Amino acid sequence: MHPIKSAVTVKGSGEFSRSELVGILAFKLRLMSVSEAKRSIEEWLNKGLLEADGDTLKVRLEFLNRTKESEDLFEEMVSHVASALEWERADLLEALDEFSKRYGNLDKKLVLYLFGLEKGVNMEKFKDRLELE
Repeated sequence: MHPIKSAVTVKGSGEFSRSELVGILAFKLRLMSVSEAKRSIEEWLNKGLLEADGDTLKVRLEFLNRTKESEDLFEEMVSHVASALEWERADLLEALDEFSKRYGNLDKKLVLYLFGLEKGVNMEKFKDRLELE
């Protein structure tokens, strides 16, 4: 789950002060250090995932919806690959974790796509649905 989504779940709202969001990310959720949280917030503002309205940071709702669609695609891909390889979901995710170390910080859907291709799974139906950023 994206850190912003986790923060919204914790607070129950998509509006934060900058220090409040840093506190949630760094201390409540323990997802990153304070400096990483500050850098991430700046990055999210630049990407348009957050917007500043005075002293308030607002999560863009269309981002949350797009993230949900993205998670649904990942789950669909996991089911497809696990079924094609006749593996358990947990075994696939474990193998995917090892495989992803080759690619560093690449999106998990792309890593799964590459994993499926390497294992000989037909991934054609996902090709057009992957967002290349």
